[in-house]
This record gives sequence, C-alpha cells and structure tokens, in this order.
Amino acid sequence: MTPLQTEHRTDAEPLLALEDVRTHFRTERGMVRAVDGVSLTLKRGRALGIVGESGSGKTVLSRTIMGLLPSTAEVTGSIRYSGEELVGRGRSTMRPYWGREMSMVFQNPMVSLNPVMKVGEQIAEPLRLHLGMSRADARATAVRLLTDVRIPEPERRIGQYPHELSGGMRQRVMIAIALACGPSLLFADEPTTALDVTVQAQILELVAEQRRDRNMSVVLVTHDLGVVAGHTDEIAVMYGGKLVETAPTDVLFSEMRMPYTMSLLRSIPRLDDPSHTRLPVISGRPPDLVDPPAGCRFAPRCAYARERCHVEEPPLVSTSHPEHLYACWYPVGSAEFAERDAELRAAGDVRVSISGSGGS
Repeated sequence: MTPLQTEHRTDAEPLLALEDVRTHFRTERGMVRAVDGVSLTLKRGRALGIVGESGSGKTVLSRTIMGLLPSTAEVTGSIRYSGEELVGRGRSTMRPYWGREMSMVFQNPMVSLNPVMKVGEQIAEPLRLHLGMSRADARATAVRLLTDVRIPEPERRIGQYPHELSGGMRQRVMIAIALACGPSLLFADEPTTALDVTVQAQILELVAEQRRDRNMSVVLVTHDLGVVAGHTDEIAVMYGGKLVETAPTDVLFSEMRMPYTMSLLRSIPRLDDPSHTRLPVISGRPPDLVDPPAGCRFAPRCAYARERCHVEEPPLVSTSHPEHLYACWYPVGSAEFAERDAELRAAGDVRVSISGSGGS
C-alpha cells in the first residue's frame, strides 16, 4: 500500500468518483466549455470506455482527472480519487499521484517518447524518481516490464532508441512506462491510433491482461465503439462536453437509447456488408463549445430531432436498468423515434438506410 492509500480506503467505495466536473478554458473568443457537468464513478479493477468524436471532451476529461492541464483551465466540481479530493490541487501536490497512483498512455508514442533517450532509460526514470530504485534495479525492472508487455529480446531493446522500434513496439513501451510504478488507475488515450488491425487487437488484449493481473482500473478513451465492445465493463458516451449515455457495456449495445450512440455504431464497418458499401456518416460538425446550441447539443446533426430538441436540453434519465442513463427526448425504441425512422427510410435517407436498424 502506497502512502496515498490510507486507512479510509475500502473495497466498497469507488476508486474514482466525479460529480458535476466542469473544465473551461479562457480564450480570446470566450469561455470554451470543454467538459460541462460530468458525473460518473469507477470501481477498482473495472474498465470504463469513454467514447465520442474528436472535440467531445473525452481527452480533456482524462487530463482533468490527472491534473495535466494548462494554466488557462478552470476546473470546478468534485474529483475524488480513493476518497481524496483532487480539484484545487496544484502540480506540486498532484505529482505524488502521477506514476504511482495513476498513469496515462498517450495517443502518439512517437511524439510522447523522448527521441534522444534510449527506451530503457525512459522506463527506468519514473522508477528511480518515484520509487527511489538504484540504477541497476531500475534497469532490471525495465527488462521485466518489457517482458510483461511482450516485447521480444528485452535486454537488447532497452538499449535502442524509439525510432528503431515499430509503431506497435513503441506503444508497448508507452504501456511499460505507464505501468512501471504499479498505478491503480490507467488512462489509455486512443492507444490503437495509427496501428494496423492485428496490432490493435494485441495492444487492447495486452491492456486487458495487465488490468486483470494487477487488479488495476482502466479508462479507455476512444472514438470507436468497436474498440471498447470487448474490453470494458462500462461505457460513457460524450458529446459536446457532456455525457449523453452511460451503461454497462452489454446493456449499451443491446439497449442503446441515444441517437448519437446509434450513429457512432452505424459508422463502424460491418464484416457482413457487401464490398464498397457506403458507410453512413454523422452529418454536420461538432458544436462550438464557446457558443453551444440551445437544447440538445446533438440536435443540429440529429436526423430524429424535433422542435423540442432545439429549445430544451434533455436531462440524463434512467431506463429499467438503473445503471443505464441517457439524455434524449425521443430515444431509440420510443414510438416517436420509430415514426420518424419510418419516414426517413421511406425517403431513402442515407443516414438510416445503410448498416443497421433503428430499433433497439
């Protein structure tokens, strides 16, 4: 147990608890509401997928939790990690949490890794800084970590530079660095970006394996519902800085209610589609978070929106499953949704006529 894991920690309480978290940035154009009232919890040993398009706020939320934000950021609400409040802490008081309690695997390992430091030195650095290991012990641990993340010939690899490794190996090195100090919480921010499909699967399985072996909680940040389908226990869907749907993973895929979630799912290629089948796209652009639209922020792009959607913001409400919440006036599966869906299909609307049905 680390110094931060004090006697108040119990198995019953969540490892991470967010309540009405807001992250705003002051700019010349005005206040950017990048994260706008997010509340969620994560239990120990569980995996949470945060899903949404670029600009939805998912990466900013992760960095808000870790305290990795520029000075222009203004954070309000509550972020409790193992019972300890993190909002309001400066970098000096957050530093003991980094590496030992929570770590992040960043999107692009070629940018995140230091190009002029050997791989072994980059893995050993947090071990010496946070755990006080000797140079020899840190090197031995670096070799073991490379073995854990399935990099062949680890003794040789620790003496190489990042540019000498493949994209998949660089991502594994990033995971090794993140795991070095044995954190309880790992953020993986688009960990499979720019990797081929086979390597993507290997990286995701590696993260899942390490989570099980270490009883570690994982937050998997991605734009792809397919990535989180088999590797998370729960999913939180974000749009325009807000949560629009949350549920256990199996419940979300079997009973999704938010049209935005459905649109994300429809945009994934299907193996049973004929060759050259056009993929449906979400028309329009994400909202301007300096001046977001009134009502539901997805309404300007939603094929199922009605007048009420443009003037009144829907709250998060629960379904018959208490852990399934969604924010929509006319959710998937409702009579109003079915009526509109039939109209769109009759008109041959490409947004609903390709890949998948409109029902739950």
